[in-house]
Amino acid sequence: MRNQKKIVIEQLDRTLKPFYEIKNIEVPERGWLHTIRTALNMTLQQLGKKLNITIQGVKDIEKRELSGSLTIKSLREIGKALDMQFVYGFVSNHNSIDKFIELKARELAEKIVLKNSIAIEEKREISEDEMRQEIEDFTYEIKREIPKSLWD
Repeated sequence: MRNQKKIVIEQLDRTLKPFYEIKNIEVPERGWLHTIRTALNMTLQQLGKKLNITIQGVKDIEKRELSGSLTIKSLREIGKALDMQFVYGFVSNHNSIDKFIELKARELAEKIVLKNSIAIEEKREISEDEMRQEIEDFTYEIKREIPKSLWD
């Protein structure tokens, strides 16, 4: 039977997959809101009316988008006013959650195996192949369990 954590990670990776395809899209220089509003030939006043705010309020929103200080709630409301849907998500820098966990598991395994091998070396010589295999085995175990200590 497959590990339940592995199933959850696989499902999460499948869910996030579309975000990997768009992660390199650059935000327009003046921000999405300004760019979309002007592409639609919509004035500040027209968008303000849809949002029940002033022209200055819309200008402030466009500035706050650029500074990153808009809330998700605000972005959803603005999307609704523009007859669009605000979408957000997270993308691993390692192209999948599974690969990220494997990388962290390998780092931890190498640390632990190296620390343990120093103590063992005093008793007997450890071959490089044995060390490599021990790291692989330990990486697999850590990845399967995903202990909370992985994130320390």
